[in-house]
Amino acid sequence: MTVGREAVLDVIAQSDEHLSAEDIYMKIHPFYPAVGLTSIYRTLDILVSIGLVRKLDFGHGRAKYELAEDSNGKGHHHHLVCRGCGRIIDYNDFIDEELALLKKTEESLSRKYNFRIDNHLIQFYGFCDTCKKPER
Repeated sequence: MTVGREAVLDVIAQSDEHLSAEDIYMKIHPFYPAVGLTSIYRTLDILVSIGLVRKLDFGHGRAKYELAEDSNGKGHHHHLVCRGCGRIIDYNDFIDEELALLKKTEESLSRKYNFRIDNHLIQFYGFCDTCKKPER
């Protein structure tokens, strides 16, 4: 693990936001000016390929990154994405009915397609309180 890779991982781990490669570069550059944007992209590709970081596409034109959850599923969450302002809300306060429905869906899909599911990513799109239009 190089210093640059550790720095990228640290920036992602310490952030409360989903960061783009450019965001990560801007946070690292003052401390490690020798680490260029190309190195950031290469590092992110490596971290994604080994499962430490997850690459996300929210439809904003650039990939965002977050830490992957651990092997016990800790940190697993879904996303609420506002089509108005682009706000992304991490959603992890699942209720029992949601967990049961997800488990049932995964089991059904596994049987139907003879496919072993080991993870999933769910993103809900809509409008946040600030952006939603009044209903008529």
